[in-house]
Amino acid sequence: MKDYNFEIDIDGVKYPLVFNLNVMEAIQDEYKTVDKWAELTDGKNGIEPNAKAIKFGFMQMINEALDIEAEETGDTPIKYNLKQIGRILSKAGLNEVNNQMQTAFIESVKDDEKNA
Repeated sequence: MKDYNFEIDIDGVKYPLVFNLNVMEAIQDEYKTVDKWAELTDGKNGIEPNAKAIKFGFMQMINEALDIEAEETGDTPIKYNLKQIGRILSKAGLNEVNNQMQTAFIESVKDDEKNA
């Protein structure tokens, strides 16, 4: 697994996001496996995406990115909670953010799948 860093622009505000081992661990702690989380968020098979799972994954990705930035700059990290994340996601559109999160997950494990 490799870190996958990206940025999402929501109403002119750029939010950094990262999918890495720390995010993967948090998702596993909450949903048992990343695959189960991905099933809840992918919206396939006519099942609507699980809003809480999307918010949780996005919160982990943004808070991890902000932690990394704070470590690099020596600043105090900003932490978003689930309600704040819900407001951000509502502005962006759930489908757009969900697509980007799915891409982040796929890109972060792509090299592992090639080497398996």
